[in-house]
Amino acid sequence: MAARASRPLGVVTRGTTGPNRLRRVDNWIVKTCGDALRAAPDPLVVDLGYGATPVTAVELRARLAAGVRADVRVVGLEIDPVRVTDAQPAAEPPGLTFARGGFELAGLRPALVRAFNVLRQYDESEVADAWATLCAGLAPGGLLVEGTCDELGRLAGWVLLDANGPRSLTLAARLATLRSPAELAERLPKALIHRNVPGEWIHDLIQALDDAWRSAAGYAPFGPRQRWLHTVQTVHAQGWPLLDRPRRWRQGELTLPWPTPEPPR
Repeated sequence: MAARASRPLGVVTRGTTGPNRLRRVDNWIVKTCGDALRAAPDPLVVDLGYGATPVTAVELRARLAAGVRADVRVVGLEIDPVRVTDAQPAAEPPGLTFARGGFELAGLRPALVRAFNVLRQYDESEVADAWATLCAGLAPGGLLVEGTCDELGRLAGWVLLDANGPRSLTLAARLATLRSPAELAERLPKALIHRNVPGEWIHDLIQALDDAWRSAAGYAPFGPRQRWLHTVQTVHAQGWPLLDRPRRWRQGELTLPWPTPEPPR
């Protein structure tokens, strides 16, 4: 293990959290990042900024152990020492532990970092440096999943990164409560949330999804999943370079490469 940094990098988050808030991204990590974790010499995962309670770190450990490999180790890192102390009753060493740390990852070299609802509290100008610091701390072949979601985990957006930078963007929604894809704009990752303006590709994407959703209104009687499927199929047919396929679309997700090419005209 590398030596611990002398001072955590970053600021204390608001700490808002709750059971199953990150279930959607956790399941995506199992499916999308599972092979990388299986191949890792040390299956160490960091849950950065887990919040006022350790529940999401506990859930992440359980989902990875069940879906990827039983020997996965999750370390929950928080800058606030009180939160670290309060989390200790939930620890189950060596599979789940808690420590003080920030963007420097407390000197650890994880195979994967999940950082959710952390950068949302920073300025957009600080995102690139935070990404670079986190990615520099990854083990060889390591991955970073950085994003944000609403309080109940119904709307979310996240970026997958490696040592070379961002690789993909995923947007996800609980279809049973989705009124319109335009709602996804509320929970874009910090790198994009202020880019949802005319002339930016993310604005064009959300507009295309919203237009396709309205056009698919005739499928509403068959349920929101069918309406969403036809919505995503429409934007795919328009030329948006989706990386996933209907199995993930049915979960209320879509993933695109980063940086996304110019939108279809």
